[in-house]
Amino acid sequence: MKMLQWKKAICYSGYRDGQRPDGQMPTKEQIAEDLEILAADGYGYIRMYDPNEHAKMVLDIIREKKLPMKCMLGIDNIAEENAKQCIFGSQNYTEEQLQQHAKRNDAELEKLIAFANEYKDEIAVVSVGNENRFELVGHLVPEERLIRHVKRLHETVSQPVTFCELADDWFALGELAKQVDVISIHSYPYHNGDLLEDAVRVNERDYNNISEQYPDKEVCFTEMGWTTNTAHDDRPDYATVDNQKKYITELETWLRDNQVVGFIFEAFDEIWKGDTLNASECNWGLY
Repeated sequence: MKMLQWKKAICYSGYRDGQRPDGQMPTKEQIAEDLEILAADGYGYIRMYDPNEHAKMVLDIIREKKLPMKCMLGIDNIAEENAKQCIFGSQNYTEEQLQQHAKRNDAELEKLIAFANEYKDEIAVVSVGNENRFELVGHLVPEERLIRHVKRLHETVSQPVTFCELADDWFALGELAKQVDVISIHSYPYHNGDLLEDAVRVNERDYNNISEQYPDKEVCFTEMGWTTNTAHDDRPDYATVDNQKKYITELETWLRDNQVVGFIFEAFDEIWKGDTLNASECNWGLY
């Protein structure tokens, strides 16, 4: 029996213009408006990245309004080892700084445990991290540390445990794969330069490759999407609302027909992420 039964799924961050994780939070009314939009469109799972006040308000609203959705909640680790090929430049944290980062990540894990136990009915699955073995993004965490966190969650919470990473990087994570309950993969045909007409087949290929690599494990997607604007890519003509709609429509049909859980990235544009409103990171939202 699958741990994650098929439902429409989407990544959610409710920060509006002028709001950001380290600043002003969305109000409870704004979050309720967002969640009701998603529930009305049939999304049964949402994914969030931090056990913070924003996530707490989301979980409270799901509970209070009895919304027909559950949450995947994870932690957003910071670097515990230096990345030499980070897109922001080679990292040179001292050993003391890296140890402090590890303590911070441990503290975030304990917050996640508290959330998972307080919101057992609202949280469907918990994650020990996001893209922490992908050097370019600059928040590397050793595999053995991720395994330790998986074991800690298994000891303390009742929900299944996962880790979210690019599909190709999972081939080198065999020991971690043994420990998690669900393998969560990211698959971005847009970033890979694949043609729009081939995009869903690329997602299907990634799913099949990881399922064949780990045949005894449940596999889901935790990020897959299409941006509608870009300030830096080589193919700005591909970053359009029409192309996003074509891709998402075909993708959601494939996910439903094959009963594969796939979290679309993402529900709403996140304006706070870029130094220009044209940055692709600001324009992945469906709404």
